[in-house]
Amino acid sequence: MAGPSNTLFIDAPFEDLADELAQYIDNLKKSQGAEQSGGLQADIAPLLEKGQKDEALKKLVVGSAALNGAPEKAYNLLIHLTRQSSNMDMFLPKICQHLSNPITTSPVHGPGLALSILTTIFNILNTTSETRYRVFQSMLKVIRANGLFETLQSQLKNLDFWLQEWETDEEDSRILFVEIADIAEDAGELELAPAIISARIDPRQSYAYLLRALQTFSPEECTSDEARTLALRALKASISHPNHFDFQDLTSLDSIQALRKSDPIHFELLEIFSAQLLDDYVDFKDEHDGWIDEEDGLDNSILYRKMRLLTLASLAASTQSRSLPYKSIAKALQIPPEDVEMWVIDVIRAGLVEGKLSQLNQTFLIHRSTYRVFGEKQWREVATRLDTWRESLGGVLEIVKKERESVMIQREREVREAEGKANGAGVRGHGGQQHQQPLDAAAD
Repeated sequence: MAGPSNTLFIDAPFEDLADELAQYIDNLKKSQGAEQSGGLQADIAPLLEKGQKDEALKKLVVGSAALNGAPEKAYNLLIHLTRQSSNMDMFLPKICQHLSNPITTSPVHGPGLALSILTTIFNILNTTSETRYRVFQSMLKVIRANGLFETLQSQLKNLDFWLQEWETDEEDSRILFVEIADIAEDAGELELAPAIISARIDPRQSYAYLLRALQTFSPEECTSDEARTLALRALKASISHPNHFDFQDLTSLDSIQALRKSDPIHFELLEIFSAQLLDDYVDFKDEHDGWIDEEDGLDNSILYRKMRLLTLASLAASTQSRSLPYKSIAKALQIPPEDVEMWVIDVIRAGLVEGKLSQLNQTFLIHRSTYRVFGEKQWREVATRLDTWRESLGGVLEIVKKERESVMIQREREVREAEGKANGAGVRGHGGQQHQQPLDAAAD
């Protein structure tokens, strides 16, 4: 896609090349068993004589569907002729449409050839050309039809820049985001069997582009059928993905909030995964018996496991002592005590909590935990912890202060004792001199 422009050098007049391509297409159709009356070469000959290049090119482009059974160089010739037209953007969408269909000359390498030709078209266009958007759509169609998401991944970093250059509106941007989400979802459809998935494909990319698509809806559009369909799809993707645990980016969207009225059961389930515990999920299942099993895109075994991890994360975040007994974890997760360590290891691997297991004391020592949501309740918990830390620090400061005063008193005592000893030595020395003088005088 993005890269150096592929320039085609073909040294011959337009008329000669157009006639040559028309004859080639006629022969190709004949070899494919197509019935012809007159042929393309005969159709464009009078147009070329009159200098009606665009009319001749129009017929060549319409007939270019036959080139899907020809080598790549035939398409290169057509692109070269198209570039010489002042109405190039009028012809390229039709060429891209043909390229979106399978190239029959090479069933194995055909998709690669199609992408190569489309890339050539993409790169010869002006960077601000809106036609680039249509070409890119054709590329996405080829990529999805042939499972070539890895080919697209390296180019997605340029997408925002391209959309800005093309001055794409919200609706067209949304179309691209949804198409990319579809391709990523197809590529990650085996996400529940990680042993056979390429590590370079992250199924969460589909969810990320669904979010981007939802962000393009205005507040007035968020209750539309399209917004509702995408919102439900994103909701199911977020709670079903085994490794996605942050729901605030989803719940903040107007289109998701609109589900509160249009699809209250779905919204209730999202709220449980956003901030509630396993007990709430069990109550939900009991209240809506069979609903999850019947709902397309939801798997109770996956949801149950995920709710246990989220519950343990919440338990760790709300524990004041930073030490969780095994029995408390077993009760909250509704598991036997002997399974506690396995679930703690899983929640650590998920990146929700950091800590250390103490088998001797049957406790989980928490080093770091993450709040699932951060609202009024969490602020109160933080305030309580800060008060506790402040009291602890106050006690520590008081002890330090007393120790410091004790040290200062001890130093003053030592200084006084040292001065006393020094003064005593001085007095004795002075008295000795007075006693010596009379002896000297007597001697004199």
